Amino acid sequence: MNPPGDIPDTQAFVAFTPAGGGYTISVPEGWARTDAEATTTFTDKYNSAVITLAATPTAPTEASVRAIDVPILARQPEFVLRAITTVARTAGPAILTTYSALSAVNPVTGKVATLDVERYELWNAGRLLTVTLAGPAGSDNVDPWRTVTDSLRWSR
Repeated sequence: MNPPGDIPDTQAFVAFTPAGGGYTISVPEGWARTDAEATTTFTDKYNSAVITLAATPTAPTEASVRAIDVPILARQPEFVLRAITTVARTAGPAILTTYSALSAVNPVTGKVATLDVERYELWNAGRLLTVTLAGPAGSDNVDPWRTVTDSLRWSR
């Protein structure tokens, strides 16, 4: 039995390509999907994967993420920055920002949860893909999140 928020090791993944193309990435099968402009969100219970594609002329750096993105992220309730690092992924280097923050209020229970968040920024030929993965604090989602981020394939 997995604790709440842990994605089971038996989780199946399916390929997702947005209507406009540009990339394909694997996401957990059966998760609810919501589309809003250039952002697609997948959710299941306590977990989420938010994927956004944007045009940008230059690749992000650890310094640019710290200067530009962190002040915006810090607006989240109970935001605590853990680290900003560069990591290798199959599609190329990614700037990884790890932090914790409170979830949105659950509309049914009225409760919030502390989330551990991994935010990856991957750049290719003027395109920035941001993949934000969140789950309850203490969840062991290292392997599923690696499956998602290593599955990225750029397309035209």
